[in-house]
Amino acid sequence: MSRLKEVFSAGKAFIPFITAGDPSLEITEQLVYKMAEAGADLIELGIPFSDPVAEGPVIQAADRRALEAGTTTDGIFEMMRRIRRSCDIPIAFMTYMNPVFSYGTDRFMSNCKACGVDAVIVPDLPFEERNELLPFCDKHRVVFVSMIAPTSGERIRMIADKAEGFVYCVSSTGVTGVRHEICSDAEVMISSIKRVKNIPCAVGFGISTPEQAAQVAEYADGVIIGSAIVDIAARYGSECIPHIEEFTRAIKKAISNK
Repeated sequence: MSRLKEVFSAGKAFIPFITAGDPSLEITEQLVYKMAEAGADLIELGIPFSDPVAEGPVIQAADRRALEAGTTTDGIFEMMRRIRRSCDIPIAFMTYMNPVFSYGTDRFMSNCKACGVDAVIVPDLPFEERNELLPFCDKHRVVFVSMIAPTSGERIRMIADKAEGFVYCVSSTGVTGVRHEICSDAEVMISSIKRVKNIPCAVGFGISTPEQAAQVAEYADGVIIGSAIVDIAARYGSECIPHIEEFTRAIKKAISNK
């Protein structure tokens, strides 16, 4: 069984997001270990970028901090090599097309494979343009994770049919960020996806509390949380590890019985 299949094999999956290099790559590496121990099923690592169009102010600020701290794509790959010496948790890179193109698409995917990255999520790559990346993902056996949003409409069927690994369901329109109410559009989307393909569906954008996570886990196979965790990193800086570990345990407990 591949690492990605294992994510959803033991009940509802918790997928936390952190920005690599915020506040430092050393802290990011330790966070991966601690979140894995605390019950995370897959970790989404954001590659910092100067123009993250899908992100709200919390993750935009984290990207700036990481870049100002000197975080590079090569540095992130080197961190991944260290992580894989002792930690087997599935990891997905969240990135944008510009950093991939700038690095060299084939070289980027080759390094993903070499250092144990299981999947990539690219929010600014439309479904119709996925062949800019997909042949390189297939060549190096890195899963390209499809995203479906409330605005996908009639395209949901087409995207779901081609999806691999799992589908990232965007809970609401707009950018990432904490929301007080989670839109019910995601539940409708998941029903539409499952009619096309029996593939795990994880919901992200806006989930920030154990209560919201439990609510979403009633109908989703996984829960993705980013801004709420990145905000903890912003508040506590180099002291953030125990706080994020505690948050991870709380979310995993909230969704475990769903």
